[in-house]
Amino acid sequence: RWFTHFYVVSVLWNGFLLIWLFQVELLGGSLPSWIQYVHRALGRDSQSEDAGKEHFSVLLVLLLLWLHSCRRLAECLWTSVFSSGIIHIVQYCFGLAYYIAVGSTVLCQVPASDRNGKELSADICWYHIVGVMMYIWASLHQHRCLVILANLRKSKSGKVVSLSHGVPFGDWFERVSCPHYFAELLIYVSMAIMFGFHNVTWWCVVMYVLFNQALAALLCHEFYQTNFSSYPKHRKAFIPFV
Repeated sequence: RWFTHFYVVSVLWNGFLLIWLFQVELLGGSLPSWIQYVHRALGRDSQSEDAGKEHFSVLLVLLLLWLHSCRRLAECLWTSVFSSGIIHIVQYCFGLAYYIAVGSTVLCQVPASDRNGKELSADICWYHIVGVMMYIWASLHQHRCLVILANLRKSKSGKVVSLSHGVPFGDWFERVSCPHYFAELLIYVSMAIMFGFHNVTWWCVVMYVLFNQALAALLCHEFYQTNFSSYPKHRKAFIPFV
């Protein structure tokens, strides 16, 4: 239930960063001094031939990251039915820090050569379109899977009747035990595509999400297999057919 706090922080912080970046884009302002400091610390002072495309990628990824947080917050508030499970204080603090860091990481990908108040154009490339399509596809499936999980604890009228676990069926649950985790990975991969595939920093974020979600999925998969004797044996834990 306290995962809701993560998305509240993400919506507020990433919304703030998004407004800042829109001001740079539309009003030709300059990026905050701390971003400029990070640029210098990371050695991002070289001129980029695709500066316009890179800047639009950052704007697009930050916007979709914020929309993702808004959707997940809405699902936590009005869709999901949480049990009485608890979260470790270390995991809770790390989660809060993560959602602040991930938006800041996106903003730091703005080319250093464009930080001095230069107004930038929106150069849309094929990988932006592919990334957005993949983002929408994965987001829709993640929402459907979360609705399926919530309905396991509701009556047909929508009233919560149980907080116990059940075996979900439908959508990507026919292939894997935790398709909502797999969809989360695909959402981050879609953002890597929007960066033009070559952004090493964001691929590091993707790798973190991969290991984090895979571990959670394996634990859930083992829980299902242990507690439900008739659990479908063909289902994988995280990635279909793997």
